[in-house]
Amino acid sequence: MIRNEIRKGFYLDSVALMRAAQTIAALPGIEEAGIMIGTPANKEILREARLLDEAGAHAGPGDLVIALRARDPAAAAAAMTEARRLLDQPRRSEVSDTSWLPRSLRAAVQQMPGANFALISVPGEFAAAEARKGLRRGLNVMIFSDNVPLAQEVALKREARERGLLVMGPDCGTAIIAGVPLAFANSVPRGDVGIIGASGTGIQEVSCLIGNGGRGISHAIGTGGRDLSMDVGGISTLTAIDLLDNDQATKHVVLISKPPAPEVAKQVLARAQKSSKPFTVCFIGRKLDGTLPTNVRFAGTLAEVAEAVLGRGLGTYQGALPKPASARLIRGLFCGGTLCSEAQLILQRSGMEVASNAPIPGTGLLDANCDAHILIDLGDDRFTRGRPHPMIEPATRDGLLREALVDETVGVVMVDVILGWGSHPDPAGQLVRALGDRSRAGPAIVASVIGTEADPQVRSSQVRKLKDAGIILAPSNANATEIALRCVL
Repeated sequence: MIRNEIRKGFYLDSVALMRAAQTIAALPGIEEAGIMIGTPANKEILREARLLDEAGAHAGPGDLVIALRARDPAAAAAAMTEARRLLDQPRRSEVSDTSWLPRSLRAAVQQMPGANFALISVPGEFAAAEARKGLRRGLNVMIFSDNVPLAQEVALKREARERGLLVMGPDCGTAIIAGVPLAFANSVPRGDVGIIGASGTGIQEVSCLIGNGGRGISHAIGTGGRDLSMDVGGISTLTAIDLLDNDQATKHVVLISKPPAPEVAKQVLARAQKSSKPFTVCFIGRKLDGTLPTNVRFAGTLAEVAEAVLGRGLGTYQGALPKPASARLIRGLFCGGTLCSEAQLILQRSGMEVASNAPIPGTGLLDANCDAHILIDLGDDRFTRGRPHPMIEPATRDGLLREALVDETVGVVMVDVILGWGSHPDPAGQLVRALGDRSRAGPAIVASVIGTEADPQVRSSQVRKLKDAGIILAPSNANATEIALRCVL
């Protein structure tokens, strides 16, 4: 049976809603659960999951839908009671200081007239309108929201350019502005290296490697994954270069992205050439054609970016490696999409076949006859529709991890452990618990940890837990991939 309950005008952070839904789904007699704001996109998710009834279908974009599918009325009633308790509990424990709670962007600007930056995190249908309000009040805008139509992104960025402002995003998951980590970001030392990145986890990996290597970050500016496409034309990237070029605190500029449109790449490199500052560029998966400007250095991996900035190597794992007798396949289960792409690229350049298809949650792994290495980006939209991102809740990796551990063809399982603000408070502990008793033979586990000592999770503490569990730790994602290759070759 399907049961929905509507709460009119109710708002709670989406992460809290997702975790509450996971708790409800785990209750006896409950097949599936979802707790979402009643936007058209969210109602479609609930409909596809067979969770939406007639009452839920009438919810408005300002309403909350509690939806569940139960085996019997008693289980449904008990689960709905627990859902109400979970939703009411956070509201009772909210911060008591209500001296600054503006209910609109306009009210916030009136109370903070000196502000020049707004972070937008609302459902994608409303993000462009809120971002436009910010631009028209003279604010630079970071759009954390995803599912913003491409045409709206282009219009926003063109308007920002005309106003001399910057739009970061949409789907900008990471930024560090004047030392302040925003969204999924790490606590890194202040310094003279400026980063521009279309990738969130790419920025995190590079900023942490640089920070742990003794240098610091002036700013890390996210642009959104579509900025270097022909449609957008690199508007935010070019603006970010202007900002860092004019920033006296920035002495070295780093640019990280998946391969851009060729014409846009030419524009970006031409702008970099006009700068007196050195640039390190990493277009993951593509080398730069032709002669590079004298102040631009190309890096093939994220680790090479950090090495170019630091002026020295990062080192590699030197310990003994297991050699599985017959299991020769690598299974990569990644929270970070850029880390997954980088690992796939390294394997392919080594002549390895990597499966391009991926499992669907709840249906098991690929065809049993698949004999290719399998790397999976668990942060992809297919896995996060109505579910927390694996950086927030790494337990979403557990099911696929258990399947990999008992697959006799798998010799190595690669994982990333991502620390920082916004991430799970103990991702290493969660991974170790998911691995369980590893006294029997099984695949080697190879991991890299993205984080710093100043992060809430404390990098050394996380590393110690992983080492104590017998996990092989690499200094970078690229080196972790090289280790996995050495194990199975």
